[in-house]
Amino acid sequence: MPAPLRLASAVILAAASLAACGRVAQPLSESTGVHPKLPPPSHSVIPVIDIAPATGWAADQTPIAATGLRVRAYARDLDHPRWLLVLPNGDVLVAESNAPPDSRATKGIKGAVMKAVMRRAGAGVPSPNRITLLRDADGDGVAEQRHVFARDLNSPFGMALIDQTLYIANADALVRVPYHDGDVTAVSAAEMVVPLPHGPGPLNHHWTKSLVASADGKRLYVGVGSNSNVAEGGMDKEVNRAAVLQIDPEQRNVRVFASGLRNPVGLDFEPVTGDLWTVVNERDELGNDLVPDYLTHVVENAFYGWPYSYFGDHVDARVEPQRPDLVASARVPDYALGAHTASLGLAFATAHTLPARYHAGAFIGQHGSWNRRPPVGYRVIFVPFANGRPSGSPTVVLDGFLDAQGNARGRPAGVHLARDGALLVADDVGNVVWRVDTDPAAP
Repeated sequence: MPAPLRLASAVILAAASLAACGRVAQPLSESTGVHPKLPPPSHSVIPVIDIAPATGWAADQTPIAATGLRVRAYARDLDHPRWLLVLPNGDVLVAESNAPPDSRATKGIKGAVMKAVMRRAGAGVPSPNRITLLRDADGDGVAEQRHVFARDLNSPFGMALIDQTLYIANADALVRVPYHDGDVTAVSAAEMVVPLPHGPGPLNHHWTKSLVASADGKRLYVGVGSNSNVAEGGMDKEVNRAAVLQIDPEQRNVRVFASGLRNPVGLDFEPVTGDLWTVVNERDELGNDLVPDYLTHVVENAFYGWPYSYFGDHVDARVEPQRPDLVASARVPDYALGAHTASLGLAFATAHTLPARYHAGAFIGQHGSWNRRPPVGYRVIFVPFANGRPSGSPTVVLDGFLDAQGNARGRPAGVHLARDGALLVADDVGNVVWRVDTDPAAP
């Protein structure tokens, strides 16, 4: 192990020991829902660090599905599957991807610590930089065909299909390739559409770029995370970041659609209202119980607080200079998802295949915490909706990603609805895409 990583590992162990002596975390339910309880910030020289080491699944293991559901491996032995897109013919595209090489948020010992944290959590593998197509030709719920659809990409993540064009959000650019129904591989190399925020240089926090197309296909929306925790590198490093960008792919125009969203990852349109929604990873290093990740509808030209405040007008005193004018305009998110859950994937339900209690609401993949003790996330949840808005407590759809010893057998990331309405879950540590449907043995 290189000397910087040996030092980082020692720091992690020391930090974990110190974290064990810190304030006991409040129940996760306290930082969940429409009105989360937000305690005072907790500051420490070394932040809370509690990492679930990545181990993977044994061949006979699966996550635990909620009562009335079953879970099976749709495809195993993938290489860090992060994000999903289901094509009109039922084929499934999987972005096998990880951070660009040498990408980091901070320099020095803190940067080395974070790199070691990510490696221990299973995120330190090289990026495969490809999109794989999975096909279940016989309809048995298991993909028996696998093809490399596109290769030599740059940390691909979000995907969206408009007519006969597949758009792919790389870490540094929106690109596109032709697609015709039934294609198993792209017929040409990716073409650049527009650059996306990346860097400068290796300073590149929150590399993922999620992507969704408007219903009419005229606009694309890209989620771009911040280049820092709370702008400690300066706001000049945050141009067009911590935002949802709107792109006209034909005119190649880019504008900020909504801002102040620290790391907007999953994007989807709510089917009743047609509103765009996102799940957002909030800031770290304010203690076990701050700040809750959240689910919110994305209002055009709205500002959601980052970095100056959170959940409306709760000021983050670490940020200099302060901007009380922006804090006064900060929009309160719709629904808290729990502090440090690392909520990533978002897919709104469709009213078939799954039991009726899952017909209106949002499925959310929670990748799992590193800045909280005890760990939280590491599961897929469902937030019920009524009249286009969250309407109750979340329920767990898929659990068991952490074993009894606190190891991460898997970490759910992207979620998507299959053509028949079953839920697909990309598990980037387990290297599996899981399929969740109704248990045929359920009464």
